[in-house]
Amino acid sequence: MRPRLLITRPLPAAVHDRAGVLFDLTIRDSTGPTRPAELADALTEYDAILPSLGDVFSRDVFSAAGAPRCRILANFGAGVNHIDLAAAADAEIAVTNTPGAVTAPTADLAMMLLLMSARRAGEGERLVRSGQWRGWHPVELLGDEVGARTLGIVGMGRIGQEVARRATAGFGMEVLFHNRSPKRPPGPEATQVPLDEVLGRSDFIVVTLPGGVGTRHLIDAEALSLMRPHAHLINVSRGEVVDEAALIEALREKRIAGAALDVYEFEPEVPAALRERDDVVLLPHLGSATRSAREAMGMTALDNLKAFFGGGEPANRVA
Repeated sequence: MRPRLLITRPLPAAVHDRAGVLFDLTIRDSTGPTRPAELADALTEYDAILPSLGDVFSRDVFSAAGAPRCRILANFGAGVNHIDLAAAADAEIAVTNTPGAVTAPTADLAMMLLLMSARRAGEGERLVRSGQWRGWHPVELLGDEVGARTLGIVGMGRIGQEVARRATAGFGMEVLFHNRSPKRPPGPEATQVPLDEVLGRSDFIVVTLPGGVGTRHLIDAEALSLMRPHAHLINVSRGEVVDEAALIEALREKRIAGAALDVYEFEPEVPAALRERDDVVLLPHLGSATRSAREAMGMTALDNLKAFFGGGEPANRVA
C-alpha cells in the first residue's frame, strides 16, 4: 500500500500530479492555515503531511495526537519555526524543508523592496492610481540613489549571499554583514562585522535571518536606534525578527527614513500604523512567489518524502 499523504493547502498542479502517483493523496482545499485540531487529527490519520507556513505544529498539537501515525512532516518552505522541532523529535516524526528553491526569488524580492523604498515607488504608484497626480515637477517624490551606497545584510545564509551578489554586481554597493558564526561568503566581496556596526554604517539594511526564539526581536528598539536617519530597513525573513511596535515608533519619530516589509510579526495582521504610512512598502509575503519556485518547492518536498519512504535519508532533513 502507498503511504497516505495530506497536502494541507493547494499547490501547483504538477506537484499534485506527481504526489498522486507516489502516494495515496488527500489535498485540503482551503488556502488558509490548518486549525490545530485538524493538524492533530491529521497526525493520527496520515503517514505523512506536507504543511506550509501558518500550519502551526505546536507541542500541544503533537500531544493531542497521542501516538501519531504520521512519520514525517515535509514542510513546503525553508522556514520551520511554525513546527516545534523538539516536540516532533519526541514524537519520532522527521521534519524536512525546501531551502534551495526559495533562494533566488527571495533575493530578487529583497532588491525590489530596497529599490521601492529608496525611490518611493509605492507612494508614487498610489499617487497615480488616486487620480491626483498633476504631472512632473522637479521636486516631486525625491528619493535616494542606490548605487555605491552601503548595504548591510543581517544573516548571511543562502538568501543573504544572493542579495549580496545582486547588490555588488548590479549596483556597485559595499556590503557589510552580520552572521551568528564566522562566514566567508563566495562571490562578491563582503565584510563581516558586529551587528551594531552593520546597523550604524549601512544606508540600507536587509534582514534574511531564519525565525525562531533565537532571532525574535533581534531588530528591536535598541537596534533601530543605531540606524542612520536616512537608512531603510527591508525584511524578507520572518516577521517576528523585527519588533513591529518599535519599528512603528522609529518611523513616527523619523529616526529612520523608511521600511519595506514582506513579512509581519502577527501575520496576516498588519497594523494600521504601518498601512497608513507613505514611508513604508508592504507586500503580502511574496518572497518565493514565482511559478517556478513554488513548483520546485513542492517537488523538493516530494523528493524528501520519496527518499524517506524509500528507506533513504531526505536531502533536506532538519529534524
